Amino acid sequence: MIRVGFIGLGVMGSRMARRLLEAGFNVTVYNRTPEKAVPLVNLGARQAATVAELAGGADVICTCLSMPDDVINMYTGEGGILEAARPGTVCLDFTTVGPKTSRLVAEQARQRGVAYLDAPVSGGPEGAEQGTLTMMVGGDQAAWEQVRPLLGALGKTVEYLGESGAGSAAKAINQYLVAVHSVAAAEAMVAGVAYGLDAGKLYRLLKESYGDSRMLRRHMEQFVLPRRFTPGGAVKYVHKDVRLANELMDEIGLGRRLGIPAEKAFAEAIAAGLADLDMSAVIQLLEQRVGVMVKETE
Repeated sequence: MIRVGFIGLGVMGSRMARRLLEAGFNVTVYNRTPEKAVPLVNLGARQAATVAELAGGADVICTCLSMPDDVINMYTGEGGILEAARPGTVCLDFTTVGPKTSRLVAEQARQRGVAYLDAPVSGGPEGAEQGTLTMMVGGDQAAWEQVRPLLGALGKTVEYLGESGAGSAAKAINQYLVAVHSVAAAEAMVAGVAYGLDAGKLYRLLKESYGDSRMLRRHMEQFVLPRRFTPGGAVKYVHKDVRLANELMDEIGLGRRLGIPAEKAFAEAIAAGLADLDMSAVIQLLEQRVGVMVKETE
């Protein structure tokens, strides 16, 4: 049986590790805050005391972290994954990072005989719980073939996109749309309410019109109209993601266009103390600016 190590048991990682346990995989987990591993241990996971302990005993190592620097440190730092992983190990990084970070770690992994796949995901906590994530994979094709059954337990749409960095590039593009659509939906709804329109009626019209978007539906139905902003995907992570997407736009020579105001809007939300709320909370600054609140009134 494949021995899976899973590092990073936050909102997404804990749910993904649970899916693997439910699918019958032998899973060892590690988290900097050990208490977060307890529910998974109760379901049959083994808890490693250190990263090195986990990495040395795993055939496949999964990581689901927060920021690009976290990934670099976890893999290449002292006592990190690459120091302890055995040659032939496959690493799956589910973190949203830029292609440059993915290529950097992949090259250092290759020098140690370890395969590193960038495999960021989309679909949120609901997708992680249900095993319906969209997964975007870049890296060594032979390693990809080796871990396809594992990825199939986590995702509904799993695409191999090519060399290292390809998965991270696709995720950055996805997050560019997420950020831009989020800000546009917030502006549209605030404008309507400021003009005197009923928020619920306006939303119901928009979702049946060409102005509809998945982000409009997600934000309005789950968070804004009921005024519940517990994340999902937090403001601080979407800001990080759109910043990475803007860097990608620069790298290919397209330049930053709609991504500039989107990055600024999420930066302002962080500065206003909204960093840990759901990304839909970016609407709150716009509401404050014009003195309205977008909420269901019927």
